[in-house]
Amino acid sequence: MIESKIRVLRQAAQVSSASSDRIWCVAVGNEDTINSVAYEAIASKDKVKILFREHVSVKEAFVRKKFDLMMLYGEESKIRDLSIICKENGGAFLKIAPYYVKNEPHLLLLVAPENLIKKFVGEAEKRKANFKLILQDRTTGFIEADVYLTARLPKFIREIIDPLFKVTDIVLTTLLISVTKREDAEKIKEISAHNNIFIVDFKDILEED
Repeated sequence: MIESKIRVLRQAAQVSSASSDRIWCVAVGNEDTINSVAYEAIASKDKVKILFREHVSVKEAFVRKKFDLMMLYGEESKIRDLSIICKENGGAFLKIAPYYVKNEPHLLLLVAPENLIKKFVGEAEKRKANFKLILQDRTTGFIEADVYLTARLPKFIREIIDPLFKVTDIVLTTLLISVTKREDAEKIKEISAHNNIFIVDFKDILEED
């Protein structure tokens, strides 16, 4: 029991020391939230680098849910500032320490409305796609949505329906998971695509970086 606790403390210390230099992070939220994070990041370009930004649109039933995602890399102290901005505006934020990048075999990032993430977890379990949850966060702010079929409707009907979906209480869930086997990683990518989940293979980010 004591040896187990010591191992946990050592791992925590490694994460803490590794993250004191430069780390990766992911910010997720509505367009205004990510604009605020981007503005601060650009103003501090000597301390942090924007790796990519995506405008994501997820179709579910007749509703199109829209959100933004940004991945950055930079000084841990500046990343902390960005996390405060993101969280204060209702976004989700993950700080990814070098320890995880170095020691986890295959990291995958998943972002989607919470109900789709739950479906993903259930399907992954059925297909025996094994993974380990590393980090998780949820949005608390509004997410923009609209009824994408209204484009075919008369204007006066669109004006009635669209405002009902402009601001919703949709919760976005962001997961960082680790996969040991390549076949499990491929299963997870297939399941994610089937469930309209935005997925990033961290290996691709490292190759670009």
